[in-house]
Amino acid sequence: MFTQKRLNDAFENAKKIYFDDHSRIVFMSDAHRGDGSVSDEFLKSRNLFVHALNEYYENDYTLFEVGDGEELLEYPEMEHIKNAHVDTYKAIKRFYDKDRYIRIYGNHDIFLKDPKYVEKNLFINYDEFTEEFFDFLKGIEPQEAVILKHRFTSQELFVIHGHQGDAPNDQFWFLTMLSIKYFWRFFHRVGIKNPASPVKNVSKRHKIERNYSKWIEKNHRILICGHTHRFKFPKNKQIPYFNTGCGIYPASITALELTEGMIRLVRWKEKVDEDGMLYIKRETMRGPEPVESFDMRKPKEVVDYLAELKLQRTEKKREERASFREDEMDNQEGTESKKN
Repeated sequence: MFTQKRLNDAFENAKKIYFDDHSRIVFMSDAHRGDGSVSDEFLKSRNLFVHALNEYYENDYTLFEVGDGEELLEYPEMEHIKNAHVDTYKAIKRFYDKDRYIRIYGNHDIFLKDPKYVEKNLFINYDEFTEEFFDFLKGIEPQEAVILKHRFTSQELFVIHGHQGDAPNDQFWFLTMLSIKYFWRFFHRVGIKNPASPVKNVSKRHKIERNYSKWIEKNHRILICGHTHRFKFPKNKQIPYFNTGCGIYPASITALELTEGMIRLVRWKEKVDEDGMLYIKRETMRGPEPVESFDMRKPKEVVDYLAELKLQRTEKKREERASFREDEMDNQEGTESKKN
């Protein structure tokens, strides 16, 4: 019951943003950026994250960071986090300067709920090289939740971090912060996780997912979240519960993309070619599927017809527009090799 109330309250107070089939949006969450120390989990995927952000920026995507961008419960000094990951924040600032960055707070960066904390830590930044302060994300207003509403069909996508109703990470978050800051952070360095987290607690994770699925069935909306670090994409038109996964897998990061009115789950992964060279590849894990496929307001026959119509009408144009620079670069490299 409490989870339903928390989600309803967040939905009622959510910021509304409109999108259409020409919009390009990427949802990423749970990067847990730390201070660069040995317990900073973001270090192992930082290069993947920066590369993905640069690709999304060059391809005109709007970035939704869906909570837990920073690990503020463990490292409350935002200044140390920004100094540890300069390239990451340069990439984020590029999005923000073009009005293409939406920030949602979660339980590990819940301090962003406080406007004074945001103003102090995100409005300005300090360049250690030039020893000068400069405008950073000046004026940013992190949200608890966002409603994406289609301009023409009125279909709504509810975007939220996903800790709402998870007692240790919601109403008792302060106690959890104390346990992490003064106890679990030391075990964290040797790989032992906090059992209160849904990341390693399978039964807890499934309970969260069941509660969120109940909300979806009752309210007939797509729900996009993070929090559990378990990527989800509905199979066979199941209940439209989507999860971005996270940005701290050992050798990959995941994201949800919404482009051409289609949604897909992707993974950016480190790979090795036949010459032993490391490279980064974007792979589609699930989808793409028309967002209309998950519209629970309409009869199934209507939904299937509209989805099939979109697939037939836009396939070629969609794939051309959704292509990434790295694909073009791969083709150019192959052509040059043949010439040589």
